[in-house]
Amino acid sequence: MFRNYFLLAWRHLQKNRGYSAINIAGLAVGMALTLIIALWITDEFSFDHYAPDHRRIGVAMHYIYMGDQNATNETIPMPWGNTFRSQYSNLFTSTALTSGSAFDGLVSYGERVVNSKAVWAQMELPRIFGFRFTKGDLASAKDPSTVLISQSLAIALFGYTDPIGKTIKGGNEINFRVGGVYEDLPRNTTFYGLQVILPWYNKGNDYRNTSTDWNDHDGALYVELAPGVTAEQASARVRMMPMPHLNIKGLGEEALIYPLDRAHLWNNFKNGKPDGGPIRFVWLFGTIGVFVLLLACINFMNLSTARSERRAKEVGIRKTIGSHTRQLIAQFLSESVLVAFIAVVLALAIVQLALPFFNQLSAKDMQIPWPEPVFWFSLIGFALFTGLLAGSYPAFYLSHFNPVSVLKGTFKAGRLASLPRQVLVVLQFTVSLTLVIGTIIVFRQILFSKDRPVGYTREGLITVDMNTPEISQHYEALRTELIQKGLAADVAASDMTTTNFTDGNPMDWTGKRPDQLGVTFNNVNVTPDYGHTIGWHIVSGRDFSRDYPTDSNAVVLNTKAVKDMEVKEPIGLRVKLGDKEYHVIGVAADMVSASPYDTITPAVFVGGSYTGVMIVRIRPGLTTHAALAEMEPIFKTYNPASPFIYKFVDLDYAAKFAAEERIGNLAAVFTGLAIFISCLGLFGLAAFVAEQRTKEIGVRKVLGAGVFNLWGLLSKEFLGLTAISMLIAIPFSWYGMHRWIEDYAYHAPLSWWIFASAGAGILVITLLTVSYQSLKAAVMNPVKSLRSE
Repeated sequence: MFRNYFLLAWRHLQKNRGYSAINIAGLAVGMALTLIIALWITDEFSFDHYAPDHRRIGVAMHYIYMGDQNATNETIPMPWGNTFRSQYSNLFTSTALTSGSAFDGLVSYGERVVNSKAVWAQMELPRIFGFRFTKGDLASAKDPSTVLISQSLAIALFGYTDPIGKTIKGGNEINFRVGGVYEDLPRNTTFYGLQVILPWYNKGNDYRNTSTDWNDHDGALYVELAPGVTAEQASARVRMMPMPHLNIKGLGEEALIYPLDRAHLWNNFKNGKPDGGPIRFVWLFGTIGVFVLLLACINFMNLSTARSERRAKEVGIRKTIGSHTRQLIAQFLSESVLVAFIAVVLALAIVQLALPFFNQLSAKDMQIPWPEPVFWFSLIGFALFTGLLAGSYPAFYLSHFNPVSVLKGTFKAGRLASLPRQVLVVLQFTVSLTLVIGTIIVFRQILFSKDRPVGYTREGLITVDMNTPEISQHYEALRTELIQKGLAADVAASDMTTTNFTDGNPMDWTGKRPDQLGVTFNNVNVTPDYGHTIGWHIVSGRDFSRDYPTDSNAVVLNTKAVKDMEVKEPIGLRVKLGDKEYHVIGVAADMVSASPYDTITPAVFVGGSYTGVMIVRIRPGLTTHAALAEMEPIFKTYNPASPFIYKFVDLDYAAKFAAEERIGNLAAVFTGLAIFISCLGLFGLAAFVAEQRTKEIGVRKVLGAGVFNLWGLLSKEFLGLTAISMLIAIPFSWYGMHRWIEDYAYHAPLSWWIFASAGAGILVITLLTVSYQSLKAAVMNPVKSLRSE
């Protein structure tokens, strides 16, 4: 029986090749896009699943609060590690302290020097995360002079020779022995790109491995929960652990264990509780995937029901010779399932071809899991579901025709028969218009933030890490030579780049009130030439200067700091950072150093000697390429152990928009394909309507109707449906995007022209889509159409 159903379905597809092609193409594109979104979502949810026991891994976090100020993050004090091991051993089978995010560091072997990503970590880290060793083993990491390196770094330093036991140098300062080589980690892991695991108990990490300061947050701690212990249970036990060790009045701190499986997608916190994160983009793209598939199914429904009169006689004859309604439903559903299976094969080919593009767009390494049985069962289920969904309405609609009316020739679909199709068209363009508006607002928010004044001049500014002792020792000589040779307008040094102020420290000042205990400051150490080099703006007082030796005990505040301190006259004010007193000499305009979407944080610039980054302003009028080419040998002279490694500040700043731009680009592609699918169905529907009204058009032309009048007659219905979709989509999208954009402290307003231009664009697209079929019908020779009747 089913064989006959599919045989008849195949014959019907062959007989109506044009409409079949539109149905299959629309479904294939919709299914391909849905599959790509499903792969993207799977990749997001499988973040850190590289670790064998990822469900038992947690990251220690702190919730710190003072007054109405609070923060939750992964940076913790070093004593937590020993306390977890000694006092809470029943909660954790293993713990691993690290220095936090991977940092850039030089690694050399002989004449080969590589700038790599490194982290100081206890040897338990690679075991907890399941690092897979190709040479050597984890046991070697017990030696504080032994490092573990990635396979890519091993090839870069040693080629394909065995690196185990060979000596490498870190930062031209410390010798290490290679004890193990591990596979490079996949992109969807916390430690993606990590190339060197430095031994925690090495003398180079003495600052951390000997620290007993409970107030100094300078690392990260990962734990492996004991069997049967949940992260919530562990958090309840360790929550109050930090409190007895705090010595700042009004300061409170709590510890918590956060599951690694949630740390990627639910990484925003509010008042110590998870408050969303990238999971919103997962739900967004998941919703888009569902709607895109729905659009493709709507095309099938529309074209199937539109051609109902063509198949009415077939239904009448089948019912007359004894076919039951359920048999007719099965017949029509088999047609849609066959279309769905043909479409899914085509969709797989599209996905395979498109994945490299989408991987580049989304910064992922997605692959179709061909060998996995679960994938094939899911794919078959997906095709069946799509086929049944797409064919459900046409099957029930067509199978319930009255055979007597059909065979008498009195059957007509009637005006109300087109109502479901009109509703579906409105739904299609409502979804498409909502996606268009959302995409425009995402990109406008990105552009709005990019145009935000940053408080200094990024163009022509480069940074060079002071990655060896030699460059730090020769800083003054290097600075002088760059300026004297006309390559740099000025040079300065700092402990942070202008695009990444990270410290958050308390500061005391005369007149500080108890309710201001929660105010913390980015503490940035700078040399006297810092302000002139970066081009900041002093709004009151003066800048640092080499002419004032006392500036080593001076600070410059940003405007936000003065506002939060609520001091009327900051110049000359005495402030205290740690155990040292300083005097305020100036106030600088606010600088955007963290997220360009957030509010400015208070900052204090300290005339100190602790630096780690050189900041170079290329002399105006000199081309960047020429300046860098002439700088390289000078840097090699003073820092021979390192290649000339530099970063453009404007590119570093642009990288802050990378995540939002990826989301925006993906949304734009998905929106474009959704519109394509909608237009494809509209094109087929317009062709059928024009074909159905051939006789009417012929009569109207004979009676004197012009081409323009006929074009308007055939187009106005579709334009009306599009206008209805605008009335639905605009308020709906305004509400949704208003809620989305309010998550950003610094955001663009929702201007009326966004909705107007998106609606006008959809109207134009609709008009262009239906105009081809309308004009084709309008210019047809009426003699041919009337003769055929």
